[in-house]
Amino acid sequence: MVALSAVIWWPIVAAILVWIFAKYSPELSRYATLISIVICGVLLALLPYQSASALWFSRFNIHFSLHLDGLAFLLILLTLLLTVLATLVSWQEIQNKLGFFHFNLLLTLAGINGVFLASDLFLFFFFWEAMLLPMTALIAIWGHENRRYAAIKFFIFTQASSLLMLIGIIGLSFLYKSQFGEFSFDFIELQALTLSQSQEMWLMLGFFIAFAVKLPSVPFHTWLPDAHTQAPTAGSVLLAGILLKTGAYGLIRLVLPLFPNASLEFAPVAATLGVISILYGALMAYSQSDFKRLVAYSSISHMGFILLAVFSWNQTALNGAIITIVAHGLSSAALFSMAGAMQFRLHSRELGDMGGLWQSAPKLGAVVLIFVAAAVGLPGLANFIGEFLTLMGSIQRFPLHTILAALGLIGSAVYGLHLFQSAFQGKERRDIKDLSFREIGFTGALILGLVVIGLYPNIILTLTHRPLEQLVQKHPESTSLLVGEIGAIHD
Repeated sequence: MVALSAVIWWPIVAAILVWIFAKYSPELSRYATLISIVICGVLLALLPYQSASALWFSRFNIHFSLHLDGLAFLLILLTLLLTVLATLVSWQEIQNKLGFFHFNLLLTLAGINGVFLASDLFLFFFFWEAMLLPMTALIAIWGHENRRYAAIKFFIFTQASSLLMLIGIIGLSFLYKSQFGEFSFDFIELQALTLSQSQEMWLMLGFFIAFAVKLPSVPFHTWLPDAHTQAPTAGSVLLAGILLKTGAYGLIRLVLPLFPNASLEFAPVAATLGVISILYGALMAYSQSDFKRLVAYSSISHMGFILLAVFSWNQTALNGAIITIVAHGLSSAALFSMAGAMQFRLHSRELGDMGGLWQSAPKLGAVVLIFVAAAVGLPGLANFIGEFLTLMGSIQRFPLHTILAALGLIGSAVYGLHLFQSAFQGKERRDIKDLSFREIGFTGALILGLVVIGLYPNIILTLTHRPLEQLVQKHPESTSLLVGEIGAIHD
């Protein structure tokens, strides 16, 4: 238990230390934050796949239960990498209250790690709420002109939907007590519940809405453009790269296995919401004049692919969802980091204030072009693999939805090229400084990650093969047929 929980407790300890260090030296606080994240990565790398549990609240049989498998490992690793990126992109941007900024950054890391590790539903909810508070602080304190409005909207949307999930968790525990004589919040034990059709559907909806808000999916998406636009660059990196993925993780880890029959019945509705998100997000992205707001709406479109893939519930589609989670985490975080770099230089996010920037900043232009190519699904980069597997898997279950979703690929190319053309081509309006050595370093690492995953996706799929295999086997219908797809991507 001590070893497994170290990736949660260490960032909390480090958060306090870096806050203290900042009083003596801002540079020391920055480097201490980076070193703390690296130490957390080393701790993760040394851990075997395992489960650990300790009694927490005996009266209600609540345990501090953690479980590390390939899926949790992958998402925690992604979290650590993007937290490093968040620290690097804020190196010059954040100057005031630096220690408190790093304090909240590391607390967010601890909360997200807890979400990915928790196997007790009460503990899952605890960490789900814990990561909300420091992220709200990052937006409210270090955000831009309308930061307080965006932070309050983000908090209200997430908090209100979380209460629905809490009601669902409590309902599951009481039903378990009525059938087995004691409370339980254990994820595995709760799968043994016998639920009526209506009970399963209502409980599933409580969880689904909470995760759809965080994903986000239309019509629960309206907090995202404001939060992304007003957040500091580091906040946007974490929001797009990680926090949205906690919603996808919840659907995969909790909704499908806990409520298999209700999920199967609800799948056409969820797939429809996914397609609407894909098309609406692409359309709205094209209509934006604000760099960050454009990328924010593009995230809604990409998250629609994940929703469609998850509720298609076969191995190919789920593989597509996992690759998309990682690929979007890297590419969207990269685009937001470039948006932050350009805002730092131009003091504006408006595409109308840009134009012809390639002439004074060719390195910046080349890097943005690569990240745009990744975001629109250029073959050879990671996003293409995720979208291709998603469409290949979902067409088996929802052929019409898949055809409509494919139109989103055209939309992504349109808004991606619009973004690049508006910012970097045409007549030069402003003369800006090109990328620094530090910026070249982290953008190069992101490009390398997108290329490697695009060429060798089994690096990711090998980690998640076993958890997804177990999930596919829980499908209420045609289990043997679905299991037969498991080795397709590996052959």
